Amino acid sequence: MTDALFTNARLIDPERGETPHGWLLVRQGKIADYNAGDPESLPASCEIIDCEGLCLSPGIVDIGVKVCEPGERHKESYQSASLAALKGGITTIVTRPDTVPAIDTPEALEFVKRRADKASVINVLPMASLTKGRAGQEMTEIGLLADSGAVAFTDCDHVISDSRVFLRALTYAKSCDALVIGHPQDPSLTVGSAATSGKFASLKGLPTVPALAERMGLERDLILIELSGADYHIDQITTAAALLPLQRAREKGLRITAGVSIHHLTLNEFDIANYRTFFKVKPPLRSEDDRVAVVEAVRDGLIDIISSMHTPQDEESKRLPFVDAASGAVALQTLLPASLRLYHSGALDLPTLFRALSLNPAKRLQINAGRFAVGAIGDIILFDPDYPFVLNRQTLKSKCKNTPFDGHKLQGKVIGTWLSGRRAYSGT
Repeated sequence: MTDALFTNARLIDPERGETPHGWLLVRQGKIADYNAGDPESLPASCEIIDCEGLCLSPGIVDIGVKVCEPGERHKESYQSASLAALKGGITTIVTRPDTVPAIDTPEALEFVKRRADKASVINVLPMASLTKGRAGQEMTEIGLLADSGAVAFTDCDHVISDSRVFLRALTYAKSCDALVIGHPQDPSLTVGSAATSGKFASLKGLPTVPALAERMGLERDLILIELSGADYHIDQITTAAALLPLQRAREKGLRITAGVSIHHLTLNEFDIANYRTFFKVKPPLRSEDDRVAVVEAVRDGLIDIISSMHTPQDEESKRLPFVDAASGAVALQTLLPASLRLYHSGALDLPTLFRALSLNPAKRLQINAGRFAVGAIGDIILFDPDYPFVLNRQTLKSKCKNTPFDGHKLQGKVIGTWLSGRRAYSGT
């Protein structure tokens, strides 16, 4: 632990919705005080960081990161993922269990925790599978996995089609006070799809999935949530049609939150025009109307969380015809500059953006981070929101380079990342 005083900063306070010019003090790894203007007195022994008027914000908490240990370490390791995260302003990652094999036993979870403790320099919170092998047939030992450190349970993009199995798992999770994360899709409509239904996809000759498949899957899930009373987070809402049942569920008082990936907030179906497989993600990119509706839902608080949905894929799985290529994109290092597109376009202000990137995910996981409050963990990032650059994917710290933003003009550079008040990365 170390003491640090950040002066001359533009404080991005997502909890109060303010961006005052001031200072912030971290003592013994936690936020001790902050205010506008200048501090009245300086601590006797602490590092003093002049922020030079740049933005100081809570570190990003990223839910839904795939780190490919065990099984596919050549795609992403805890070491490479943590380096990419630090450079992207992410201080906590919540890892998915869709590894090879899946994280579905306490022993597998213990392996992941040991690897993360040894190799990662950031905070790692692991999730576990909801069903064994993510096969949707038999639920895992949710209670034992929760006791072993699983912060949530999910089968990721493997939708549990058997409603009886899903209800049983939700009911058991409720008894353990465990968080379940779901991927709302109707699996019978999504199999083999590569794009969202519409004129554009038809002209490109791609197999499609209707946007309503998301609403159909969500409606089913919400009924089971209401029956079980489980605590539920929707990993991605990407269509305007799905916002209607989400709003109704909120009005009913169900214990639900919703997220969206940065790719669905900043890209649309026209980006696949040249069959570039780096734009193939799951769910597929949607229409511009859907994108705008989802951005508005983030602004209004209906969608709570923005995440990277970081999914490394190697060159062999991406250098294929669009239909055959693997879905997914890396996004740890690009999450912040891509998110700042929404700020520079005027769609979201900075406190709203960091409400979805930091505050809400921390609250959802019940960790004392993601905000500027006395006693909160001193995980902090300093960044220049206006720094311009053209992304070269070869400069990414992730082992795989499958980013859709390769060659794009972006803005935003992380100048420094601090974990519990100790500098972990310097971008200067």
